[in-house]
Amino acid sequence: MGIHRQIYRSEMIKCMLCEDAPCTAACPAMDPARLLRGIWFNNESMSAARVPSPLPCVTCHAMCENACVKPHQVPIHALMDELCRIKDDVITGKEDFRELLKTDICGIPVENPFLLSSSVVSSTYDMCARAFEAGWAGAAFKTICLMDIHEASPRFSCIKSDTGTIIGFKNIEQLSDHSLIENLDIFRRLKEKYPNKFLLASIMGRKEEEWTLLARESELAGADAIELNFSCPNMAEGGTGSDIGQVPELVEMYTRAAKQACSIPVFAKLTPNVDRMSDAALAAMRGGADGIAAINTIKSLMDVNPDNFVTAPDVQGKSAVGGFSGMAVRPIALRFIAELGMNPDLSGMHISGMGGIETWTDALEFLTLGASSLQVTTAVMQYGYRIIDDLCEGLAVFMKYRNIKNVKDLVGAGLKLVVDTEEIERDTIVYPKFLHERCVGCERCYVSCRDGGHQAITPGKDRRPMLNPKRCVGCHLCLLVCPNKAIVSSGIRVPKPRD
Repeated sequence: MGIHRQIYRSEMIKCMLCEDAPCTAACPAMDPARLLRGIWFNNESMSAARVPSPLPCVTCHAMCENACVKPHQVPIHALMDELCRIKDDVITGKEDFRELLKTDICGIPVENPFLLSSSVVSSTYDMCARAFEAGWAGAAFKTICLMDIHEASPRFSCIKSDTGTIIGFKNIEQLSDHSLIENLDIFRRLKEKYPNKFLLASIMGRKEEEWTLLARESELAGADAIELNFSCPNMAEGGTGSDIGQVPELVEMYTRAAKQACSIPVFAKLTPNVDRMSDAALAAMRGGADGIAAINTIKSLMDVNPDNFVTAPDVQGKSAVGGFSGMAVRPIALRFIAELGMNPDLSGMHISGMGGIETWTDALEFLTLGASSLQVTTAVMQYGYRIIDDLCEGLAVFMKYRNIKNVKDLVGAGLKLVVDTEEIERDTIVYPKFLHERCVGCERCYVSCRDGGHQAITPGKDRRPMLNPKRCVGCHLCLLVCPNKAIVSSGIRVPKPRD
């Protein structure tokens, strides 16, 4: 099997990923809900490893499917069969996995690279404690401040795929609405109970004195490091959040104010609402920062109501520009992470990456483009702290297959392959390959190539596509739009045909 995915999320798209799932309650032999969750998060290798062999449900009449909240709409039995098929190719050894993922943040040891990012998912003692118990290496606590925070209701909205999965998430939420005294007490309690978990204190001030005070008090309360929030796009008070992150001079000044007040590492969390992030990152470095955290959410509007023209979320007939996150922003986040990772003047700066991480493959992308630690919010809001199992297991399985001994060996491994546009080779073509045994004859590839490509596909008498290589330019639009995965890359690069 290697590390290649054999079972796709689309094959179980109707699964609700239930908590205390009825399918598991109905199965006396295994935990189908846990195995399904592994498939959902690209971790089918470890799901396969968990399947008893021989498959115990051959004659059970699919009791799990009877008990499902959507009876017989999720092919649980068939998926378990498929996991059994790949089981023998799976590398096991969970104890070794934990060793592979150990790393450090500015010299501070952590059990894995995964942290909660500063947000609602890390806003109370109980929430952080449950996350730590689940296996998260640490948390960036929701930003503390000296401002009087009043939140709107509602304050979330989202864009969903046709299957109901959230692909983009908007919030107009601000900072912690607990007092400084309450939050510092939470820091002390967390470090007392979980001394080996990484506590990153996110802070935001309005003037140098506030940055200094918050940094000093956070260290005294037990924080392992400070994250300076120069990036929140939702602040009601001007001159804060992303207003600072867009002005390198302010980034440098406030970073210096915080750094001089504490002896622990300081990170500048930067806004993506700029053309280049390096200017602010270099300013933070001049101010003494030990690392950069990126990206925060992207300024956005969405979902205009056709009845009253109010964008979501609708707060008494009005809305506002808010922060956009989730898997839809991941390509933008990766672009900024790569920019920082490739900047030689930022060499040695720890980069903590975030922005749409949901699966271990997402995490791998951030690591290979320069991030050394990873932060997650939106996926936790959607699926819960339990996703840490598949994040860790999936990444570790990949490393074990590739014989990669330490997660640090992945950091920046893909940066040398990111080149300027003029360096891209343009003299050869990789043609698509049609898998006729999978094709159902929908002709979607024909329509897309006709109206959005180069008119290189024609339907045959059996409705299966036929390719005209003289017209095909190898753009792979057909591969992307095929709803049945019946078109793949040929993998063969050939010279462009002569006219």
